[in-house]
Amino acid sequence: MTKKKPIEARRKPVKLLTGGNPQIAMADGAAPIKAYIAAMPGWKSGVGRRLDELITRVVPGVRKAVKWNSPFYGIDGGGWFMAFHVYTRALKVSFFKGTSLKPAPAGGTSKEMRWIDVHESDLDEAQMTKWIKQAAACPAGERSERAQTHKGNGTGSQGVIFPTVKKLLPEILSEGLFV
Repeated sequence: MTKKKPIEARRKPVKLLTGGNPQIAMADGAAPIKAYIAAMPGWKSGVGRRLDELITRVVPGVRKAVKWNSPFYGIDGGGWFMAFHVYTRALKVSFFKGTSLKPAPAGGTSKEMRWIDVHESDLDEAQMTKWIKQAAACPAGERSERAQTHKGNGTGSQGVIFPTVKKLLPEILSEGLFV
């Protein structure tokens, strides 16, 4: 009788696409993001791990998924607020409503999205923390019945605030991060 190899040994290696971006199947949860980060080449894996840990710490209960070969982060029932993608020389960290961030990240020319390229040694965790808090307060799309409506408080384009955002809002406003 032949012994079967452990599952880890039977898995195919992750294919790296152009620029070293890992090809990971679309899936929800922390596990696909962990697999994506583990497959990132060289220094990018360490920066990706730090970024994922920062997002998880700043936004308790953050929703995670890999979509279109990129890690996405969002508010459950509220939509996605950011993602990142591997390129040859940098990680591109994108904020879907980046024009509303103060200060807005430098990259981007679309109507709302802005991004920043992060290189091996230039992840500014203090600034990234401020952006993550602000971005989580205004996720893009996917409204749900679980959302609580608060009119006239300036927290969203439709006056919608989500439970996780509700916890972060006093800190965001006290720091003057969000107008």
